[in-house]
Amino acid sequence: MSSQPSPIPSSADLARYLEQRGELGKPWMWHLLRLSKLKEAKDSMDPDTYLEHLQEAHADLMRLGSFWKGREDEVFAGRYRPASLLEPLPGSPEDR
Repeated sequence: MSSQPSPIPSSADLARYLEQRGELGKPWMWHLLRLSKLKEAKDSMDPDTYLEHLQEAHADLMRLGSFWKGREDEVFAGRYRPASLLEPLPGSPEDR
């Protein structure tokens, strides 16, 4: 039995999927969409420009740092679990 790789969705399909799932508020999902759009544009770009954009995307992703620590289930397995401590909204009466 041969295993065929899953087709890679277009950036438009990926954006619709992320929007439907409510995933657009997650910064790592924005990076995934950004890389998808960059991959689609690769053939129409000058190689140096492509490399520059790819390096910028990598640098931005690295600036997220260890955002995933303590959120491994949510980030890597897609299992969201609300925080046990709910913070008040900034500027609300409960915010000190």
